[in-house]
Amino acid sequence: MEMMKKYFTTIGKGHGAPCLPATEEDWKKWRNEPWLLQMCERIRKGDEELKHQLPVWTPHCAEFKNNHRAIADAVKPLNRLMLDFDEKGHTGDILSKLTIDNGQLTIDNGQLTILLVEESVRGGTHVLVELLEGMTAEEAQELMKEVTGFEPDKAVKDVSRCIYMVPESYTRYVSERLFDTDVLNEKLKIKNEKTVAVSASSETPLPTGEGQGERLFKGIPYASIISEWWRCSGGEPAEGERNVKLHKLAVNLRAICDNKKEVLMAVMPRFGLSETELRSIVDSACKEEPKGVSKMMQGIVDALLTERSEETKEAEANANAASVGQHSSQKGLARLPIGLKETLKGVPTAMQMPVLCSVLPIAAAYADRVEVEYCDGQRHHLGLMTIVKGEQASGKRVCKYAVDVWKRQFDEEDALARQREEEWKERKKGRKANEKAPEDPHEVIRVIPVTVSCSTLLRRMKNAPGHTLYSFGEELDTLVKTNGAGSWSQKYDVYRMGFDNGEWGQDYNSDQAESGLVRVKYNWTMLGTDGAMRKLFKQENIENGLSSRILISEMPDSSFARMPKYGKRSEVDEARIQDAVTRLRSYSGFVDTPRLRRAIEQWVEEKRVEAAKDIDRVKDVYRKRAAVIGFRCGVIHFLLSGHESKATIDFALMMADYCLENQIRNFGWMLEKELERNSDETTRRSANKSVFDQLPTEFTIDDVATLKRPNLPRNSLIQIVSRWSKDGLVEKTGQMQWKKVVPEKNDKMTK
Repeated sequence: MEMMKKYFTTIGKGHGAPCLPATEEDWKKWRNEPWLLQMCERIRKGDEELKHQLPVWTPHCAEFKNNHRAIADAVKPLNRLMLDFDEKGHTGDILSKLTIDNGQLTIDNGQLTILLVEESVRGGTHVLVELLEGMTAEEAQELMKEVTGFEPDKAVKDVSRCIYMVPESYTRYVSERLFDTDVLNEKLKIKNEKTVAVSASSETPLPTGEGQGERLFKGIPYASIISEWWRCSGGEPAEGERNVKLHKLAVNLRAICDNKKEVLMAVMPRFGLSETELRSIVDSACKEEPKGVSKMMQGIVDALLTERSEETKEAEANANAASVGQHSSQKGLARLPIGLKETLKGVPTAMQMPVLCSVLPIAAAYADRVEVEYCDGQRHHLGLMTIVKGEQASGKRVCKYAVDVWKRQFDEEDALARQREEEWKERKKGRKANEKAPEDPHEVIRVIPVTVSCSTLLRRMKNAPGHTLYSFGEELDTLVKTNGAGSWSQKYDVYRMGFDNGEWGQDYNSDQAESGLVRVKYNWTMLGTDGAMRKLFKQENIENGLSSRILISEMPDSSFARMPKYGKRSEVDEARIQDAVTRLRSYSGFVDTPRLRRAIEQWVEEKRVEAAKDIDRVKDVYRKRAAVIGFRCGVIHFLLSGHESKATIDFALMMADYCLENQIRNFGWMLEKELERNSDETTRRSANKSVFDQLPTEFTIDDVATLKRPNLPRNSLIQIVSRWSKDGLVEKTGQMQWKKVVPEKNDKMTK
């Protein structure tokens, strides 16, 4: 009960951001931030676009499932209603119509208790009231209109509604009851006890497969079926269409509820309806002549059954993978957050990883104001670069279609900025000889072509300090061709420093070329063939560090394969991707991920021990940045889901494994040859053989040399065995003699 008293609302950093339960102290702290007052004052002066960056809070609910602000996810709804008056400058007039009863501001002799009166960010008025038992939102709105003479916005009434946060100075009245939900919680407790009692006394048999918990149809929760129904039918009901849409749902749902009203009443969503109102809808739906399961409902059930069957197989595969310490892609893809989940809708299974890898860099670019701490204690931003390779006509354009949806917000903003830039150029071109040139507009343009010149790239970065630029290229070969003639090495520098937020610039004594220094934040996604990638990464540049900073993904082999079948994302899917983009853009400042750090630190240590046992220098090189890439992908999952769950950890480990595997497959042989040339070593062991495992239980330095290479310097071999000893794999028994440690005694490995 103490926890329920503590939280009275939720607060999100933006309109699409996760809404976290908040206390009185949290609420007051946000409202007293100096930057909030500055933002609101700028909005009142006409900077309307800034409004969308304001934090929000929910007056009608104190907690949402997974911090996702939606009607279906409301965990702690409140018996309150925010009355929003759009007419500006009447807060004092409205306040004067209210009366004081026993020290509490009320309306009409206590019919409505006032909890809060404040000016909205644009000069309107917010009045939060506590509803009497049984009073509807419509009745409260009508009563307020009668008393004050002003009509509130009728749309602001469902439990998931949020309002923009305003500073403390905008507040005209606050009741202590605003922060005390104890009375409400007692009411909810009594109501829940009554509901349980009614349910227990009901003799209506449950549908097949149901137990005492969640109601199921063929093993599928009705909640999942209803959620998919909304997705396929244009989304949850909006204001004005609630009853119509609920009636249509009931008509279709009754066929899989044995046409029983009691079951329908138990599984139907309410959307604020009373039991009487919902029963009227259910009665009306059940009066119609039964027509069996509709085509749409059957398709939804079949799809969920197939998905459930696949998840069962995945769970079995994951259990097997876990037994050998692997993190399969299926495990990481099983529970994707908003945005990433919808991105894979309609994408064939074999193409899902390439599509996912293609959108992660732009997702990271949207979260460019986020800073995270890596396992080594260093602060990182989310720099990511992806190359999706595949043969001609392998279906790489499926990645482009996904990126195009993610790119919409950037494209809309850039279009306006480029238009203003073109207008400036025209004014500059058309000015008279003695007329002063118009001032450079310094437009922020985030999406740039891969063929951008170094000077233009520098100017774009100077105009967008703190922001991440993004490029998408359909042909990797174009990138190779347009970065020749001496500038390619410089672009290499830019890409490498973009990964680590390094400093880059150029200095020319000329007005014709851009000069300056910037912190590079530049993400990109490229599509290309294997041949183009071989031109990009050659033997002489494989050691420059770019190959280890790139997430490589490969399209499935399409040789002699049937034409793949693609599904379509619905408008709801695409809207949820835009919600995900808004959520990523709402985050700023330091984001702490302690569980993710620990998991990645353990992963990179496991790979270090594997590489040491195998004397595998290639794996040792690539494991380090593969861990960084996996970590950053995990941060994106965390930002979208709103919490650091096991699904976040699984996703990060999957991406680290996937990145390491593809880097070694594509670049390992070249790096190995370069390392051999530099250190005069021979080819490394095969993929399935470990030098350590091939050694006898007791061995000498000569045994190691025989397996690795006889003429390798003995100092190098001794250093390798010394590392084994530090890892607890061996113990010294004599001069240049060692013995393997029994696995049960090897605490480092078992941990």
